[in-house]
Amino acid sequence: MSRSRVWTSCLAVTFCSLTAVASYAQQPGATAPPRPELDFEYFRSKVQPIFLAKREGHARCIACHSGATGMRLQPLPAGSATWNEADSRTNFETVRRMVVPGSLKSRLLMHPLATDAGGDFFHNGGKHFTSQSDAEWTVLKEWVMGAKAGNTGQ
Repeated sequence: MSRSRVWTSCLAVTFCSLTAVASYAQQPGATAPPRPELDFEYFRSKVQPIFLAKREGHARCIACHSGATGMRLQPLPAGSATWNEADSRTNFETVRRMVVPGSLKSRLLMHPLATDAGGDFFHNGGKHFTSQSDAEWTVLKEWVMGAKAGNTGQ
């Protein structure tokens, strides 16, 4: 087997193992309280714009996440500044797989957060948020914790 195939196989096994561990760690316990529901309108109006935002020193989330990633967002229609209703619903379903409602350990929160701020080590796109006080990270957290459109911190 060539060195590159061995390396690719090792990376694939490592990724699968880490994904399995992360998924297991996010499973609710038998006595866990009910999880909040994720609100589509909050997602569409507050979360989705974060994926399009420019950040100094980083690519926009959509630059990588419209391709072959674990959180593949719909590409923006040509000439559009945001997604249409159908694409937003598809994005909602895609992103909700990165979330355990009510859990601050959700991958959507941990991957782009700096490890010094409590994030995990994994995110090939870099650490977009240096603090849990970052305004955009707070929007993501509020959605994960069950905020509804028109309300925050719910």
